[in-house]
Amino acid sequence: MSDAAGGAISRPDVSRPDVTRPDVIRPDVIVGEDGRGRCRWAASDPEYLRYHDDEWGRPLHGDRALYEKLSLEGFQAGLSWITILRRRPAFREVFHGFEPELVSLMGDDEIEAAMADARIIRNRAKVLATIKNARLTLELTRDHPGALDELMWSFAPPPRAQRPRTFAEVPAVTDESTAMSKALRKLGFGFVGATTMYALMQSAGMVDDHVEGCWCATS
Repeated sequence: MSDAAGGAISRPDVSRPDVTRPDVIRPDVIVGEDGRGRCRWAASDPEYLRYHDDEWGRPLHGDRALYEKLSLEGFQAGLSWITILRRRPAFREVFHGFEPELVSLMGDDEIEAAMADARIIRNRAKVLATIKNARLTLELTRDHPGALDELMWSFAPPPRAQRPRTFAEVPAVTDESTAMSKALRKLGFGFVGATTMYALMQSAGMVDDHVEGCWCATS
């Protein structure tokens, strides 16, 4: 699977589990030690479990928060999301807490320092796009605080009539994520392909793709 921004997109591992295991109550739901059913990708790593329970699919608002999400999703292209989660503290350190004002001021010395920092993803195009996207975020929000939030959430679709039962029913790209990608590209944003934007919509709660039987599906 590849994104329009370039590079393969690795989503949380949803390969089919052994349904004979007693903790697998349906193909895409696994019961944890706490007795809660979860989307099966959450069971593969403790950090995934925390992210699944506390962040994924929960509405996220705010220009800074969504700029950070946009940046990290861009860095994820071609990699597994767990790689980004484990490195997120370092990303936040290198990119000044993803404060657009501070990131926009990053110059050559900080760019080279980022490229030498093994704790993050050292991809120059993505580093430069993160800085450019910060400047564009400032342009968008300078006279209209909340404009990035408003723009991105304008593409959130209405809730599905029926919750997905399996991840086979969950798309990788939608008309809405394609439209969001086009709108951001038109403004000059980089690494905002349609597949990357659907992953962002999932993680920022613009869509809720917790499958039926997951405890988060009813929270």
